[in-house]
Amino acid sequence: MSEYNPPHSEKEFEENFAQLKPLMSQTEAYYESSRCLFCYDAPCVNACPTGIDIPLFIRQINSKNEFGAAKTIYDSNYFGYACGKVCPTEVLCEGACVYNHSDVKAIEIGRLQTFATSKAIQSNKKLYSFAKPNGKKIAIIGAGPAGISCACELRWMGFEVDVFEAKEKPSGLTVHGVAPYKITNEEALNEMAYLEKQFGYNVQYSKRISTKEDLASLENKYDAIFIGIGLGKTSELKIKGEHLEHVFGAVEFVEQLRMNHHKIQVPKKIIVLGGGNTAMDAASESARMGAEKVILAYRRSKEEMPAYDFEYDLAKSVGVKGLFNVTPVEITGNGKVAGVIFAQTQTVNGKLEIIKGSEFTEECDAVIKATGQSKQSDLLKLIDGLNLQPNGTISVNEHFQTSNKKYFAAGDAVSGGEEVVNAAANGKKAARGIGKLILGFEF
Repeated sequence: MSEYNPPHSEKEFEENFAQLKPLMSQTEAYYESSRCLFCYDAPCVNACPTGIDIPLFIRQINSKNEFGAAKTIYDSNYFGYACGKVCPTEVLCEGACVYNHSDVKAIEIGRLQTFATSKAIQSNKKLYSFAKPNGKKIAIIGAGPAGISCACELRWMGFEVDVFEAKEKPSGLTVHGVAPYKITNEEALNEMAYLEKQFGYNVQYSKRISTKEDLASLENKYDAIFIGIGLGKTSELKIKGEHLEHVFGAVEFVEQLRMNHHKIQVPKKIIVLGGGNTAMDAASESARMGAEKVILAYRRSKEEMPAYDFEYDLAKSVGVKGLFNVTPVEITGNGKVAGVIFAQTQTVNGKLEIIKGSEFTEECDAVIKATGQSKQSDLLKLIDGLNLQPNGTISVNEHFQTSNKKYFAAGDAVSGGEEVVNAAANGKKAARGIGKLILGFEF
């Protein structure tokens, strides 16, 4: 039985989805920053995909120079606030903290990061001056972490930048796809508003680029086009019953939850298919929305799950049950979901095999598929000469330029799916690539 009751108001929703990393007070930040050893060649910096100078910004917080700390963070990562909350710090910067070798609690780097950046956001502190306008214009497709990071860096370099976003709100998965207990909509959008005002790029919302004509218009108006469209809908399982009512894709489920909060109702018994971090989020969210029983079903062993251990521990802490070495064969039901027929699996010589005659049925009211996302191939196929990898991701060179020299790309459309921090890092690197190839020199 879930320990959570279904939320019927915004207050109850916020209680069920209390923030895992709440904002620190001034006193908390001072004492936590005092614990830092300010390591030379700090391992936490090497563990950060954006290479933030962590000892420096922590020292700045400790000396009550919060704006200086915020600039140190934003100099490396334009999603400084969001990443402080949604990054898997347990396996990145905090996981690399030297205190881990002494059985001492690691420095709470993520919370210190959001403390400093929140001061800049709340004060609307102007941190940057720009290069003179260079007369070049760049179009960016997608206002997610990669696209916005690219936009910020390009503006700093003197480019004029227009961002085209298909949805009504910016920030990609940070707003639409991250569990609400990691960051609130308000927090994510506040940082986006701060960056937009700070850097002065133009965003056109509800402006989907989807036709050959749309692309031709951009190609005629802009000196380069950056693709930051991320990934598409949840991939198909291609099993019987997949299209019954109450079969949801995890990405779509999380987005509905982020947008509609307590207005969403979840069935009593839910089976989540998958073993990645998205599956963990979907399972945790289902439990927090008041589902009486949530089962996480994965085709391999618990030890082989790609999800971080701390994410699975979080799901277990809210009552999620694990079911391992099972693969779905069929989703049953008459119109609506009634259950899932599973077959047991085993690994033989590294290959997954189904055990014959091992089928069994697990009853449920809903199925959430957390089995990967499809690529947005419909748009990519419209771009002349754009080479894709066999898995459907975009091929880029060291400058993040595609095989069509007019186009650059980064984020999940290139990586196939990584963390927000990776998309932010590569969006910035792509901007540097654009700058070097268009202007002929490096910043």
